[in-house]
Amino acid sequence: MKDKWVIGIIGGSGLYEIDAIEDAQWIAVRSPFGTPSDEILFGRIGEVEVRFLPRHGRGHPISPTELNARANIDALKRAGCTDVIAISAIGSLREELEPGRFVVVDQFIDRTMNRASTFFTSGMVAHVSMADPVCERLSGLVGAAVEKAGGKVAHGGTYLAMEGPQFSSRAESHMYRQWGADVIGMTAMPEAKLAREAELPYALVGMVTDYDCWREDEAAVDVATVLRQMRANSEVARRAVVELARSLPGVRSASPIDTTLDTALITAPSARDPMLLAKLDAVAGRILNRSSGES
Repeated sequence: MKDKWVIGIIGGSGLYEIDAIEDAQWIAVRSPFGTPSDEILFGRIGEVEVRFLPRHGRGHPISPTELNARANIDALKRAGCTDVIAISAIGSLREELEPGRFVVVDQFIDRTMNRASTFFTSGMVAHVSMADPVCERLSGLVGAAVEKAGGKVAHGGTYLAMEGPQFSSRAESHMYRQWGADVIGMTAMPEAKLAREAELPYALVGMVTDYDCWREDEAAVDVATVLRQMRANSEVARRAVVELARSLPGVRSASPIDTTLDTALITAPSARDPMLLAKLDAVAGRILNRSSGES
């Protein structure tokens, strides 16, 4: 039973470090799925262990399309994380979600096209449910922490994940609004899918930086606008991480997501690829080792 919290934090655009982490040490964690975005900052906030990974690397050298989300999630699993919080810059598709507001996302629409989106390729196939793609418990804790840190929070929202790195056309922005999307970003997918496959409860808090380009009476979004708002949002995000650590229950009770793979594996033991199984030792070692013992 995972009764001790080890919180993984994926820092998005504008959040490349968290000063509050004590006993901090950058450690390179190798993954059989390639090179993670950066080393992982191991440390603690009070009594809670944390693992911080800047999603785009320190200094933001990696584009959204070229992020190796599989390596990032695998590395966080190998680093001992029990739960993962993603912090992301997002655009708003709703008037009431103004720049500066934080949105605790609860649904996704995936429009990415060029990214490896599963650990379970041919030779070891699994199908996990993404009906409820985030952890309700973790999302509630994160939302409350942002409020304690002084942020204005919207609890719930649908995130449209686009490929990027270009921003939307006006036609696309209007279409996404018609689909029911509330916010837009470039990085949450396949990150959330991979976290579920790795049996890691996942929550995403988005920091609204702009109104995308659906508002016809103002200029389209540009990087300068995004960067200005990100700087303000990031200060609240850093404080929220500290508030979250302070608010976590002393004992981490089990989550249903901890055992997602119990009902997801479909490839018969005799048809499984040994080389792929070796790569899955962190992501799926719990269930694969048990299955091996039962076969």
